[in-house]
Amino acid sequence: MVQKDLIVVIDHSAELVSLSELCQACRISPDFIHQLIEYEIIQARRTASAEWMFDLTQVRRVKTFMRLQRDLELNFAGAALVLDMIEEVNELRARVALCERYHRF
Repeated sequence: MVQKDLIVVIDHSAELVSLSELCQACRISPDFIHQLIEYEIIQARRTASAEWMFDLTQVRRVKTFMRLQRDLELNFAGAALVLDMIEEVNELRARVALCERYHRF
């Protein structure tokens, strides 16, 4: 049997993606997304029609979370912790770069 790759194109000019777009882009079920929301690993917004919407930051978080689980075989809590640590390190690097830019040492 031939395996076909699924390519999902997300319109990056759009600020939000729907639950179904997120599921397609990450190849995961809505139930898994609901778990990520429940454990506050990702944040979602509800529209007036009660549909879940996600910004592109959350799409990146889901993809990184999935890679951490797959590649490092981390459980839910471990992947969530590492994901938060990665984001914190990136934020600190950005702050250091800003400080270096305005305050030459």
